[in-house]
Amino acid sequence: MSDRPQALVLGVGNLLWADEGFGVRCVEAFDQHFAVGDDITVADGGTQGLYLVDLLRDHNPVVIFDAVDFGDAPGTLRLVRDDDIPAFVGAHKMSLHQAGLQDVIACAKLLGGCASDMLLIGVQPVELEDYGGSLRDEIKACIPAALDRAAEYLAERGYTVTPRSAPA
Repeated sequence: MSDRPQALVLGVGNLLWADEGFGVRCVEAFDQHFAVGDDITVADGGTQGLYLVDLLRDHNPVVIFDAVDFGDAPGTLRLVRDDDIPAFVGAHKMSLHQAGLQDVIACAKLLGGCASDMLLIGVQPVELEDYGGSLRDEIKACIPAALDRAAEYLAERGYTVTPRSAPA
């Protein structure tokens, strides 16, 4: 077994609130469209909030899919790396999660370590205030590009991500 750290592909969000489910839908699609080795964990983080701290402490690199209010045009995909991901408690929440992503990162750091190599693949939502609604078409259309960015990021770091010939 290699001494190389285990990588993580993590989707966060709430499927019950329209575009807030982007991260979870991305990680589901990633798992369906790519085969990965034992050195990559693919996880649906849902709305687990602070329960995700250990995942960020135990994996490096980390790719996170999420719906994020960047103030961009709806449907804009944005990549944010490492320390540019807000990591302080009490900041403006980046999403509707009870504990924001920045809170999870801050707690991991306070506990002695957090992944140093992280990529947030965020999409500017169209609609969050639709309980029971599904992803808007503009957001669904961003999923393939988000998956490609995640696969490229991992491949650049030497991890094997192989497109499946047919969805799993």
